[in-house]
Amino acid sequence: MTQEITLNEDGQEQVSLKSYSQQAYLNYSMYVINDRALPHLADGLKPVQRRIVYAMSELGLKATAKYKKSARTIGDVIGKFHPHGDSACYEAMVMMAQPFNYRYPLVDGQGNWGSPDDPKSFAAMRYTESKLRDYAEILLSELGQGTVDWKPNFDGTLDEPELLPARLPNVLLNGGSGIAVGMATDIPPHNMREVASACIHLLDRPRASIADLCEHIKGPDFPTEAEIITPREELLSLYETGRGSLKARAIYALENGEIVITALPYQVSGNKVLEQIAAQMQKKKLPMVVDLRDESDHENPTRIVIVPRSNRIDADELMLHLFSTTDLEKNYRVNFNMIGTNRRPQVKDLVSLLKEWLEFRTETVRRRLQYRLDKILDRLHILEGLLIAFLNIDEVIAIIRSEDKPKPVLMERFSITDRQAEAILELKLRHLARLEEMKIRGEQDELSEERKSLEAILGSEARLKTLIKKEIQADAEAYGDARRSPLVQRQEAQAFSEAELISTEPVTVILSQRGWVRAAKGHDVEPDKLQYKSGDSFKLAARGKSNQLAVFVDSTGRAYSIPAHALPSARGQGEPLTGKLTPPSGATFEGLAIGDDKREVLLASDAGYGFVATLGDLHGKNKSGKNVLNLPKGAKVLPACQVNDYETDLIVAVTNEGRMLMFPLKDLPRLARGKGNKIISIPSARVAERLEFVVALAVLTRQQTLTVLAGRRHHNLRPSDLEHYQGERGRRGNKLPRGFQNVDHVEVSD
Repeated sequence: MTQEITLNEDGQEQVSLKSYSQQAYLNYSMYVINDRALPHLADGLKPVQRRIVYAMSELGLKATAKYKKSARTIGDVIGKFHPHGDSACYEAMVMMAQPFNYRYPLVDGQGNWGSPDDPKSFAAMRYTESKLRDYAEILLSELGQGTVDWKPNFDGTLDEPELLPARLPNVLLNGGSGIAVGMATDIPPHNMREVASACIHLLDRPRASIADLCEHIKGPDFPTEAEIITPREELLSLYETGRGSLKARAIYALENGEIVITALPYQVSGNKVLEQIAAQMQKKKLPMVVDLRDESDHENPTRIVIVPRSNRIDADELMLHLFSTTDLEKNYRVNFNMIGTNRRPQVKDLVSLLKEWLEFRTETVRRRLQYRLDKILDRLHILEGLLIAFLNIDEVIAIIRSEDKPKPVLMERFSITDRQAEAILELKLRHLARLEEMKIRGEQDELSEERKSLEAILGSEARLKTLIKKEIQADAEAYGDARRSPLVQRQEAQAFSEAELISTEPVTVILSQRGWVRAAKGHDVEPDKLQYKSGDSFKLAARGKSNQLAVFVDSTGRAYSIPAHALPSARGQGEPLTGKLTPPSGATFEGLAIGDDKREVLLASDAGYGFVATLGDLHGKNKSGKNVLNLPKGAKVLPACQVNDYETDLIVAVTNEGRMLMFPLKDLPRLARGKGNKIISIPSARVAERLEFVVALAVLTRQQTLTVLAGRRHHNLRPSDLEHYQGERGRRGNKLPRGFQNVDHVEVSD
């Protein structure tokens, strides 16, 4: 993009605001991308990091040196190479010194350099001291050997290296993150030995695939020991595209019934995790945990203890919930975006990244060898001149003593070059006295052997490749270590549902005639003896647990669900169901059941039709419920009957005319909704006119007793007595004895 520049009448340049702003923004974008936010593929450093490392090396702060105040280093960095804010520059230096941030730290700090809980709690640079670590030699050892290009610093008074001659792909080893204009980078750290092995494999087999390299590079390797749980297929996709995500999970163990967390994911604060778990405990969203302790110390940097309520709590299920709801499991974005050797930003896959770095390394080694060869050739050239001077020492001394300009005379007399003559003239007398032919010839022989070796390597791609492999292997052995982040397959984290978080207690749900509901703790409640509002009385009750859903069926055949723990306490008289649900106008609640989703119930109408459904089928997602039972004309809903065993239970139906029929429950179908099949035969016309209908329905086992209540009289029917009423589904049934034909209801007992 070029700016359109015109001249006005006064000869002044004019640029349109649009053109100027576009060019200015583009220039700023390229500056941020190339000179601030993205690391370079060659040495894996951003400009500020490169300048810090170089400035420290210039100050002599190698690993074997004494520590020096960090303020001195930062002063040199911003005064000579990086004219930006000292605090930002110091923070970049601190990050390179934090072992919990960098897989292979470059700076060795003394003093307060922050902690995993608060990485930015480091002391000011006037208090801390620093020097380089051994690992920095990977970047600096070949710097003065003609390996990289140099450029003037910001004011042109000094030169600084454009890149550092890294002997290993530091861009993968330490990774990096940054946000530029329109792009970002997130490169995770990797294990040195694995990366070195992959580089050697790629040198031997240039056509290796991503899968081949992933046999060496198993995955990222963070400074912490938390597990990486990303599946291998996703890791392969990540390395193939250069983009993706990772999941890391804390490591825990059981000790005397307590859960002890010993490793946290990369860049996760233990204090924050404690706060997240404590917040759930305070909000009573973690009833299965009774205590939380932080026992971390110098010997155990991470030791968080979670105390379950009892030994019956499943620790693995509890941890899956915490992985889902806290930073004990963390997701990391991955984006292999970096500045390539062509000085352009690009997202790279693993193969192209390593190939490009190996090309850079090959060129670096070639330049290093050529630089050394040039030095040897120059020294051999000088030694030839010194040997001539030794063999003609008296004449050389005479020329120097007698001639005003001895250099041209020496050059002409002995046929030597300007460089050789200069070397002879620069020798001191004491050095002349020490000149010995054997020493000169010995040095010539050594340098000649080294020259032959260098020329052989430079003249053979195979030898050059072998040298590079040996150097990579040697550096990996010297500076590498074992993998810290294990790669494992784990169950996906899942938070507890609201029902699972509720303490499981036995409850009895009670429904009154006027539709008021309440829940009493325990199963030993006598619902008919509770207090009710004036004109109201007991209607239905069901026993279950506080973490289950109570299901209500209204007179139109619609089903509704309410969590049992959300129902009002039985200490009062309850609340109307219409305040929690929105049934059709005029509808009343006729059925009640509670249990887990697989619990089966019998739904029926007094027209003599019904079916078996699970409570899961009846759960409605909203206040208006769902239609489950279709009613024939004139029919009404009967209370739901809980099923013990669909295969062996019996069903008993009694009509208002005193007819009773019993048959196996399995003869009725299992349905999610509908009218159902005929239970007992009643003419539809008599149902429509309410002349005949079912008054009682019961489900019982073959060992239970059925009691028929008619007014003040009751009739107990033992299993043997019930055989008289057994028949096929849909029959009319047999008449009950006289006096018991006007049935009010039936009861089942053991």
